[in-house]
Amino acid sequence: MDDDDNLYPQGCIAIKGDTIAYVGDEESLPVGFAPDEVLDGSGMLALPGFVNAHTHSAMSLFRGYANDMPLMDWLAQKIWPLEDRLQPEDAYWLSMLSIAEMLMSGVTVFADMYMFMDQTAKAVEYSGIRAVLSRGLQGPDSRSEQRLMENRKLWEEWHGGAQGRIRVMVGPHAIYTCDAHYLRRCMELAQQLGVGLHIHLAETRTEVEEALKRHGKTPVEYLESIGFFNLPVLAAHCVHLTNHDMDILAKYDVQVAHCPVSNLKLGSGIARVSMLLERGINVGLGTDSAASNNSLSIMREMTFAALLGKGIDEDPTVIPAKQALKMATLGGAKAIGWSQEIGSLEPGKKADIVLVKYDAPHYHPAADPITHLVYSGRDADVDTVIVNGKVVMRKGQLTTIDLERVYYEVEKIKRRIMGGI
Repeated sequence: MDDDDNLYPQGCIAIKGDTIAYVGDEESLPVGFAPDEVLDGSGMLALPGFVNAHTHSAMSLFRGYANDMPLMDWLAQKIWPLEDRLQPEDAYWLSMLSIAEMLMSGVTVFADMYMFMDQTAKAVEYSGIRAVLSRGLQGPDSRSEQRLMENRKLWEEWHGGAQGRIRVMVGPHAIYTCDAHYLRRCMELAQQLGVGLHIHLAETRTEVEEALKRHGKTPVEYLESIGFFNLPVLAAHCVHLTNHDMDILAKYDVQVAHCPVSNLKLGSGIARVSMLLERGINVGLGTDSAASNNSLSIMREMTFAALLGKGIDEDPTVIPAKQALKMATLGGAKAIGWSQEIGSLEPGKKADIVLVKYDAPHYHPAADPITHLVYSGRDADVDTVIVNGKVVMRKGQLTTIDLERVYYEVEKIKRRIMGGI
């Protein structure tokens, strides 16, 4: 996934500490490099770790709970009432469940927005994954200022933490949960902290229609009018955009997290990704939560992104396999503001590496490996995951997370909050 799309059929990667020291043919390995350990990647693809550019990890509790409902009904009638029962420490185990799922499917970094984010940060630190964390912000209400304080405290305590694996953004939820004054408060906080903003944007047709009624502007036009895009912005979904909206996003270099599976399951629509890419807008991939997606697989999002793009445009040439893989790796890294250190396998970048088994019926007969990966690949093909130079999954087994303990704790939380639901 480097600028030259290099592929090394008999390649070798050297890691020193948390950083990639060499990528290339084995015979050109630097003289004097003496590894403490050698991982045999024979018959595997070595890739940059997948990037989940938008999720809500502690919502794993609600996987399978509320299905086949429109977004606003799903939130107001099902999700928000149960979220009120969550206790801070619940978020640790619920986040750990999502982290385990992501690591096992080759995701090495995720961008999260939710509450009790200090607990998610602890789960990130313990598990070894990388994350960009935002406190989900809504207002004005009786707790809106407290939420802003929590986002600030999250930055103070965790930005740059966990051996540099954690970064913090400011997370206004959406224009329909934050008024203009509160959005400006979020912008002020982001400016003070020197970080970007993570927001849901133009996710549903209803959101756009309500914005036109209330403001006389689309959600994108409205945010531009208050100066929101003068800061770095990660915008999730971006399903219902006008051509003018897309021009605005391109003008301000807004980063888009495309969440095709969640958008399909909630009936929100299909983002016109090819039109975004034509304008030079960077697009990464996100799963949204396990509550709205039921899966946290970026490999699945990658497949859907490629297929949906072709179907909606009625053009089989759009979003080819290589571009879909780039969206899942380097595009996602850029979307979350981390492409200088992750997203491709290059000397000097962090050692976030995934080994994918390439010897299964769905990879035969041999063809372009990227094509097979995008259109045939499965999460179960992921064999080994390295984050920041540390092996966090080896031969399909997590090395930092006790899955049985996680399952036990999550079931306890489910019984307390959801009873017999």
